[in-house]
Amino acid sequence: MINIFKETEAILEGHFLLSSGRHSNRYMQCAKVLMYPDKAEIVVKEVVEKIKDLDIDVVVGPAMGGIIVAYEIGRQLNKRAIFTEREDGVMNLRRGFEIKEGERVLIAEDVVTTGKSSLEVAEVVKECGGEVVGIACLVDRTVGDIGYKVFSALKIDLETYDPESCPLCKEGIPYIKPGSRK
Repeated sequence: MINIFKETEAILEGHFLLSSGRHSNRYMQCAKVLMYPDKAEIVVKEVVEKIKDLDIDVVVGPAMGGIIVAYEIGRQLNKRAIFTEREDGVMNLRRGFEIKEGERVLIAEDVVTTGKSSLEVAEVVKECGGEVVGIACLVDRTVGDIGYKVFSALKIDLETYDPESCPLCKEGIPYIKPGSRK
């Protein structure tokens, strides 16, 4: 798996502000993998092998990073795939998408670090009466329990820092904000 991320130049080095608000010296730009359908299929298949026995009705991913991942998982499992998006800073289902009472939902993401976006999606699922069965992602960067089982193609430990204690900030290195959350 790591070779596909290297081949597609999806592992970036520098100073990054993550969607979680934390800083890091490395960033996984999964969009660089996902722009190649053949490589996306291979990486997602690794995740699908780990979740194929779960009882899933629908796959939902947060915009932006989870859209393609949710679609490809849904395609490989022959399940409905939808996405949430922020409206005035709040995660919502739009575009006629719905989760029905009692549906079993897999949340799909590109990268999970703190689980912030996934947990926002989980709240939407619960508000609709659905049940979250887990979180699937291409890259798992989590440290500790985020409340749901995480299934990934790749588990990596990359250093992250609180903005107040970030050594890169202390060195005066400006950060880049590559994620979709502005």
